Amino acid sequence: MNYDTPLIDRDSAGAVQTAEGRESVVRETRIISEDDEFLQERRRKQIMIGGGIVVAIIVAIILFMVLSKGDGVAEDGANAAQVPLVSVIVPGSESVTSGITASGTLAARNPLPVGSVGEGGQVLSVRVEEGDWVSQGQVLAVIDRSVQTQQAAAQAAQVQVARADADLAQSNLDRALQLVDRGFISKADVDRLRSTRDAAVARVRVAEASLRELNARNARLNILAPAGGLVLTRSVEVGQVVSGGSEPLFVIAKGGEMELAALVGESDLARLTVGAPATVKPVGTDREFTGQVWQLSPTIDETSRQGEARVALAYDRALRPGGFATATIGTGGVNAPVLPESAIQNDAKGSYVYIVDKDDKVRRRGVRTGIVTDAGITVAEGLTGDERVVLRAGGFLFEGDKVKPQVANRAN
Repeated sequence: MNYDTPLIDRDSAGAVQTAEGRESVVRETRIISEDDEFLQERRRKQIMIGGGIVVAIIVAIILFMVLSKGDGVAEDGANAAQVPLVSVIVPGSESVTSGITASGTLAARNPLPVGSVGEGGQVLSVRVEEGDWVSQGQVLAVIDRSVQTQQAAAQAAQVQVARADADLAQSNLDRALQLVDRGFISKADVDRLRSTRDAAVARVRVAEASLRELNARNARLNILAPAGGLVLTRSVEVGQVVSGGSEPLFVIAKGGEMELAALVGESDLARLTVGAPATVKPVGTDREFTGQVWQLSPTIDETSRQGEARVALAYDRALRPGGFATATIGTGGVNAPVLPESAIQNDAKGSYVYIVDKDDKVRRRGVRTGIVTDAGITVAEGLTGDERVVLRAGGFLFEGDKVKPQVANRAN
């Protein structure tokens, strides 16, 4: 009879185990091994996951720092981009002359009307034309004197007759004086002869005076220049008959001097003084002439409320009497900063400007404006001229704004 003999095995301690027990042990050992591997695998995964999380955190921190830095740079760039660029000027101080603009008519400063001062007569010749220069005593026109010449000749003959009578009377008196000592002639006769001689001498003087009068009258027949100057008008022709007291035959500008009779309002007239400089520009020309005020009107026209400021000018052919001209008359000068009109703002508080301080911040500065010139507006109070003044766009700025100033060319 066969019997199955179970396999017997011994453990490390020498115990005997059956096959089933050995398999159970093997299964348990396998299970324990599998559990260890699972735990190790789980532990490795946990370590990897933890490491990944740490790496992610580190990367996140780094990214955050980078991004934070980038945002700061961008923000700084944005802030820098938002700072406005403004043009500024440093006006300094200039010598500015104020002036009043007026207009008026050109004329001769000292016009001399010249006419016939004698008996008159027919004009034989005219020796000057308009625009000619003449000297004092120069003959302007010659008047016929044929009748007056004969009268003068007759009077000269009368002078000779009177002188002959006077010579005869003197001779008679001389002879009588020689005979009176001998008793041939009485003293009464001598006195009579002396009286006759004196009367004859007196007649000579009367005749000579009449001759001189005729000669003077004849000399006045010609039209003479009373002073040197420029002939402005001529209103006489050859053959014309003139007489004393008639209309002027010539008008002469004494010395060729001209003037502008500028009409000025009464308020402006009060600001002017005799001797003030003036610049005159006639209509139709770009030339300018310098002169000075030599007379101010003592009265004001009740209707126009204006007076005259008479500006003396030296002769120039471009200055034609009767022409229209404008004048800029100086009223004084000041030293002050001069700003363009765009730099000066106005509101309810008055005039002001914006200046840029040393920190490049905008500050408001109240000013008082003065003279207005072609170069700009003077600032009488509020600026020294060393400030950086905002040139334009002041209406878009506010007190304390940060700006980037750029000094502009004064010509701009």
